[in-house]
Amino acid sequence: MNRGKASVGVSLFTAHLLTIFTSLLIASTFVVGAKITRGLDPAVLTLVRFIVAVALFCPWIFLRFGWRATFTVSLRTLLRCSIVSLCLTGFFIGMFYALRYTTALNTSVIYTLVPALSSLFSLLLVREAISLWRGSALLLGLVGALWVLCDGQLSILFTMHWGYGDKIFALACLAMSLYTPLIKLFFKAEDTMEVITWWILVSGMVWMALAAGHQLLHTDLVSIDAGVWLGILYLAIFTTIVSFYLVQVCVPVLGPTRVMAYSYTYPALVVLYDLLLGHGIPQSATLPGVGIVCLAMLLLMREE
Repeated sequence: MNRGKASVGVSLFTAHLLTIFTSLLIASTFVVGAKITRGLDPAVLTLVRFIVAVALFCPWIFLRFGWRATFTVSLRTLLRCSIVSLCLTGFFIGMFYALRYTTALNTSVIYTLVPALSSLFSLLLVREAISLWRGSALLLGLVGALWVLCDGQLSILFTMHWGYGDKIFALACLAMSLYTPLIKLFFKAEDTMEVITWWILVSGMVWMALAAGHQLLHTDLVSIDAGVWLGILYLAIFTTIVSFYLVQVCVPVLGPTRVMAYSYTYPALVVLYDLLLGHGIPQSATLPGVGIVCLAMLLLMREE
């Protein structure tokens, strides 16, 4: 296999573009999640999200690969998918629960802790070294993201009050930081990533059924607002099926640290989404932070 190529024929440049697109999708999770989380219990919301994602993914996966190829994966593969999905379900529950007590922008900024933690786990689990370029990009990305949070006044960090929701989300980010290192550890580029994605979704659904199935039985799904259902449908398709698959494809090419480093763009993207939704224009002091994040992304690409 040629260096920089995955089994699906993804080049390094294409992998970067796909990761940028994935960042656009995942950043929208914070905005959409903040809109719908009060309309449904966080655990039930995550369970319904996985159920809808599995149901929508089933026809495509079976038509393309067939029942035999889908269900003849090894027990080891199923176990690995279950471990990865456990990290994801823990993160999503924590995120939706935290959004009841904090803001979408706060959660997007706290999420900037993930690349550094993911880099540490990558070093421990898959021996992924941090080069000078990559280390510089991680540091710049963190500074840029924090700049957006603090409106250019980084001194605010020393007096920042971490609320209950912020602490909950920080724990969720700890689980998420294991996601890409585990993908790199467990799966290879020659694995069928569509099938892997489907089993991650299925095992995630099982984890959530064990954790929140009893709550679902006592939830009146018929009375849920239509806007909540539209939000769940969006999360199931774009920020679950599509983003999970793209991450599985890009991690073997770019590595866990570089894929997770793109999460530094989330605060700026959340600000952009808020602007498009008519929530006001951000202060001009945040613009240098956006520029710093862009520079960090260029450094990541320069490493190639």
